Amino acid sequence: MRLNELRDNAGAVKERTRIGRGIGSGKGKTGGRGVKGQKSRSGVAVKGFEGGQMPLHQRLPKRGFTKPNRKQFAEVSLGRLQAAVDAKKLDAKKPVDAAALVAAGVIRRPKDGVRVIGGGELKTKLDLSVAGASKPAAAAVAKAGGSVTVLAAKADAGEAKASKKKSEKK
Repeated sequence: MRLNELRDNAGAVKERTRIGRGIGSGKGKTGGRGVKGQKSRSGVAVKGFEGGQMPLHQRLPKRGFTKPNRKQFAEVSLGRLQAAVDAKKLDAKKPVDAAALVAAGVIRRPKDGVRVIGGGELKTKLDLSVAGASKPAAAAVAKAGGSVTVLAAKADAGEAKASKKKSEKK
């Protein structure tokens, strides 16, 4: 076997069908698109169009609400914290806050705060100061001998302005 003798297995590579190249090719004339109409033309995207009838997705009622300025937290699991301590990226003796987690590479950015969630096992005593913690996570930290300090949420700019206006009126 030499380099110039290498080739694909028989039938491994199939040539693509060139459509619209004459009636003798078997894919000429309509080019596999059927006949006539909008969908036989190029550049057509008619998803959800029902021929002028009100489409189903518009006939159904709207539900719910998405808060435009909701808080987004960087979530950290207990297993991830333990892995960072084991890898000696986090110092268990110092308090663990958002800045320490970013420096250790556990999270990329703190967003609106760090929230500790369950998942995994924590064996090391840690003093956490975070924006929030789930009940199972807080219980697991306490069981390991550590503590969770929940920081006060930062007031939104809009809420601060509203409270300031109220105080000015009085």
